[in-house]
Amino acid sequence: MNADFPERSLTRAPMSGRTLFNTMMTGVAFLCGALALLPLLAVLSYVVIQGFSSLSLSIFTELPPAPLRQGGGFGNAILGTLLMVGIGALISIPLGVIAAIYLTEFSSGKLARWIRFATNVLSGVPSIIAGVFAYGIVVLTLVKLNLGSYSAIGGGFALAILMLPIIVRTTDEALQLVSQDLRQASVGLGATNFQTVTQVVLPAALPAIVTGSTLAIARAAGETAPLLFTALFSPFWPNSLFKPTASLAVLVYNFAISPFKNWQSLAWAASLILVLMVLITSIIARWATRQKA
Repeated sequence: MNADFPERSLTRAPMSGRTLFNTMMTGVAFLCGALALLPLLAVLSYVVIQGFSSLSLSIFTELPPAPLRQGGGFGNAILGTLLMVGIGALISIPLGVIAAIYLTEFSSGKLARWIRFATNVLSGVPSIIAGVFAYGIVVLTLVKLNLGSYSAIGGGFALAILMLPIIVRTTDEALQLVSQDLRQASVGLGATNFQTVTQVVLPAALPAIVTGSTLAIARAAGETAPLLFTALFSPFWPNSLFKPTASLAVLVYNFAISPFKNWQSLAWAASLILVLMVLITSIIARWATRQKA
């Protein structure tokens, strides 16, 4: 090394101002991340502690017991939840995916902006408003037609309203992320627009679409207010789509505020089952997308 230009270390001094500030901000970021996880961990641990002690095989196979009577379960609420979420998914997933395909592939820029704006507004509408709307559209219509009143059909319709904007937004964003080069290559090989969308664009965006649908299903499974207006509750097994139907969320609401200890313990067990259902749905979605990849 030339004596006129002595060698200098390129590393910062351990206690320089910039190093100290960087260390401090890293610690702050870590602390904020831990605090963000703290509510989730607290809720999950409390639900697991309270609900695990009440778990038994009978809760999956028996009906809710009478007050002050030990035993019983909520198999009807589990079946009713799966039934209404399934109805909501059958309505919202095809409609939402097709609407997102229209927005991304076929609509004009101005119309697409208005539809996306309406979708964002719908995603912010309180769930109880969706329940009131479904009550007026489905429940009162069934009453006029003498087909019933509160029903699984009404509950599924209300859940579909809540699921639809999530599916549209996630599918729309997933389709926009697909490279234009894939579309141009498909068209260059002689494929029509329909073939390009169904055989090139949709398979490429499928993992994100499945993830968005899973998020929508997870949100719908835990909703209570819309089901109070549409499906109400029933202490019996669901045997018709046009009769009141039990659900886990409404069961938790009814039993948690009751003064009976056996119903309160079933409410904690139902809360745990509801959390596990959401967790299993997310795991299945991740497994499906990994298999696709």
